Amino acid sequence: MKQYAITAAALMLAVALAPPAAQARPVSYEGGRTFIAEHDRSMSSVWAHYTPHHRYSIGYRGEWHRDDDHAFHGAQVTWLARRWFGEDYQANLYLSGAAGLAYGVDDNPAGTGPAGSLGVMADWETRRWFVSYMARGFSGETTGQSAMQAARLGVAPYIANYGALHTWLMVQVEHNPEAENPVGVTPLVRFFQGPLMAEAGWSVTDDRPFLQLQYRF
Repeated sequence: MKQYAITAAALMLAVALAPPAAQARPVSYEGGRTFIAEHDRSMSSVWAHYTPHHRYSIGYRGEWHRDDDHAFHGAQVTWLARRWFGEDYQANLYLSGAAGLAYGVDDNPAGTGPAGSLGVMADWETRRWFVSYMARGFSGETTGQSAMQAARLGVAPYIANYGALHTWLMVQVEHNPEAENPVGVTPLVRFFQGPLMAEAGWSVTDDRPFLQLQYRF
């Protein structure tokens, strides 16, 4: 666990120190590469992906499930299933799947075994409003199964010009049946400019921080 935590922290620091610069998505532009590090109320993860085609991305994903002390390392593919454009909005539907190995850490005696996950994510946004939903199921031969879902609502307090600093105020509500508090509520703020995006918040139900950093190049 210590080695995994150090690796995650190092990547988060590297992203944080990257040169300032549009919002990263699960599928970037063709030829684009993205690094993502996230720490929420139950899991810490790192994800690095490459987009060989504008419809899908592929890359490495590492996770540390802190509540039940297990880690996962594997490959993840994300597919842009549908994109909608309106006069003043854009919406996206993504499907994802990951496969690799999971094992117990710290006091979890679970051995190493095959594991994977399936997920769906949808978002709709204008320059003022943002709505998203995601659901994900995880299964490991030695570490068991879990599932979660989360929804977000966000508003931009000002409309920024292209290339300027964009700010969003958001609240995330998530449901994780296996967690001590199955329903979590996290107010957060999002900043992005160029290829760098950062989010910071605090879970009011678990009294834990939420951090996410994304960098696209």
